[in-house]
Amino acid sequence: MKRILIIDDHAVVRDGLKRTFESQSYSVIFGEASTGAEALQLAREQDWDLAVLDLSLGEQNGLDVLKDLKLIRPRLPVLIFSMHAEEQYARRAFTAGASGYVTKDSPTPELAKAINSLMTGGRYITSALAEKIVFDLGRGSDRPPHENLSDREFEVMRLIALGRTVTEIGDLLALSDKTISTYRARLLEKMGMKTNAELTRYAIQNKLID
Repeated sequence: MKRILIIDDHAVVRDGLKRTFESQSYSVIFGEASTGAEALQLAREQDWDLAVLDLSLGEQNGLDVLKDLKLIRPRLPVLIFSMHAEEQYARRAFTAGASGYVTKDSPTPELAKAINSLMTGGRYITSALAEKIVFDLGRGSDRPPHENLSDREFEVMRLIALGRTVTEIGDLLALSDKTISTYRARLLEKMGMKTNAELTRYAIQNKLID
């Protein structure tokens, strides 16, 4: 009997994931969490064979939840199942400890393939992302500037590019306006840019926002 923890703030998505597991003939006991706090509590209380995690949990950053999950259960395989394209978060998710990454617009057979890979102790990466990683390795140190940002700086950059104000970003991330302004100044310096318009243009060109 496998124990699967599904972490997503939409019940319809959790139900769909459960049906996908059941279609693979696994005998499963499910745990469900709609918030990061619920997920971490369940992780503390019980052992799990696999966690499936959305990166957008209301106002919570799924990367932070992922890091906390790995602190509580270092050996727990985590499959990211996200609306965000691989270009946006896959590298950061793997760095934070994820074992696989699948987007929510992927066909069901691909999701099933990822599930089977992680359930048997493997990892999962799409062929498109694998090709991109190989291409980037070939470029040596010539990495795109956004990859030099911390996870928090990257999130602030995305929110700026989406047109959010400093106050709105602070509310979303539970940080002060001053702290967000500091992140903005720091990321602009790292990116070699001066304005929000430049950031927005860059984010669109590199598919960092939906």
